[in-house]
Amino acid sequence: MSTGPGTVDLPPVYLVDASVYIFRAWYSMPDEFVNTRGEPTNAVYGFLGFLCTLLEQTGTRHLAVAFDESLTTNFRNEIYPQYKANRDPAPEDLKRQFSWARSAAEAMGLRCFADSRFEADDVIGTLAEYWRSMGHPICVVTADKDLAQLVGENDHWWDFSRNQKLNAKQLTEKFGVLPEQMVDFLALTGDAVDNIPGVPGVGPKSACALLGHFGDLDQIYQRLDEVQHLGVRGARSLQKKLADNREAAELARRLTAIDTAVESALSSPGLERSEIDQEHLNRVFDELAFGGMLRQRCLRA
Repeated sequence: MSTGPGTVDLPPVYLVDASVYIFRAWYSMPDEFVNTRGEPTNAVYGFLGFLCTLLEQTGTRHLAVAFDESLTTNFRNEIYPQYKANRDPAPEDLKRQFSWARSAAEAMGLRCFADSRFEADDVIGTLAEYWRSMGHPICVVTADKDLAQLVGENDHWWDFSRNQKLNAKQLTEKFGVLPEQMVDFLALTGDAVDNIPGVPGVGPKSACALLGHFGDLDQIYQRLDEVQHLGVRGARSLQKKLADNREAAELARRLTAIDTAVESALSSPGLERSEIDQEHLNRVFDELAFGGMLRQRCLRA
């Protein structure tokens, strides 16, 4: 994004959804990664390897790592107590690794963020809005489709592990709706992963057809009589489903919309990388019983 005639383009800001990559490492890395107390360290090892690769590939000094601290205490649970209630609590062996992962990332000079009332998505959304307003393009590093709603014209959504780095147009091709329509798409279809019901009987194809024709959820309900005339299978019954479940759709939209005004993130939004704290990093690596190869890579990245 150019900031004006004769100015240099500002560098992209990378916003990392830590949970995606810690969970992925937890399930994919071998169980034999343990420290001297026999505590698993595989998720940290895989996560740090991912961070090193990301830093090596991008060369960026503008990066933030967002962690989830509010899985049972965030504002969405206040709105809808069943939010994410379908998920089993993380085992202690994994919770411990989240703490180590953050400590190691901070020792690498990376800004880490978390909030007790807001999810990592909201922190990322807040930082995205802030840095976009400063003229920086945004790259959200995640595999979560919810975060597609943050992608603007000059931004990217990057599923790093699958090597899918998509701009707004490519996201529309992938999901069938514009990035800014993703909230209403999820409001219609629901999100089983987060235990959000949406409108029963409305699947992705119907949601795409509805949003392609009407634009957003408000227009769908303002022009509900038109739904029966859409050229989609079961249009008449679709109209009734929408009418009977309006409250559910509007609730789902409140739950899936990312908050972009998290005060804790805005109070200190700077994210330029600082110098590596080698002493701190060595202490963490000694506790985790990691060898020299990853240690040196983290120090060089």
